Amino acid sequence: MNSQIQTFQLADDGQIPNNPNLPVIIYKAVFKDQPNEIEEAFNRHQWTGSWTGGVYDYHHYHSNTHEVLGVKAGQANVLIGGDQGERLELHQGDVILLPAGTGHKKIESSPEFEIVGAYPDGTSPNMKKKDPSDRVQALAEINNVPVPQMDPVYGEEGPMLAEWRG
Repeated sequence: MNSQIQTFQLADDGQIPNNPNLPVIIYKAVFKDQPNEIEEAFNRHQWTGSWTGGVYDYHHYHSNTHEVLGVKAGQANVLIGGDQGERLELHQGDVILLPAGTGHKKIESSPEFEIVGAYPDGTSPNMKKKDPSDRVQALAEINNVPVPQMDPVYGEEGPMLAEWRG
C-alpha cells in the first residue's frame, strides 16, 4: 500500500464544531487496486462496526466517535467541515479519516459511488446536525473522544498516530 497523505485542520464555523485538536487525514489512492480490501483492513486494525453505503447529502457530524470512510467504488464530491469547509473529490481507493466533530456532506457522486465506513472499536456513532443548542454538549463530547490505538489503514504505524498523537 502506498498513498499520498494529505492533512488539514478545520475551524469551528459556529454551526459545525469540527475538531479543535485533530486534523482530517486523507489517504489518496491507498486501496486503488484493492477496493474490496478496505473493510477487512479497517476491521483488522480495530475500526469495526463497519457498513457499506453512501454519504448523506446534508451536513452532519458525530460528537462521540471518529469515523473512517473508504471509497469502494465510483467517485464523489464531498464538503468537509461545514459550508466554509474543504471541498474534496474522492475516488475509488481513497480513504478519509474524520476526527470526532468533523462535518461532512455529499455534494454529488457517480451512480456507482459506494463507501465503507467504520469506527474505533465499533463505537456506535451519534448523529448531529447544524443545531446551536447542541454545541456545548457536542464540544464536551468531542474533547472526550480518545485517540484510537491503531491507524485504520496501517495499524500500529501510519499517519494517524503521528498526526493525532503529536
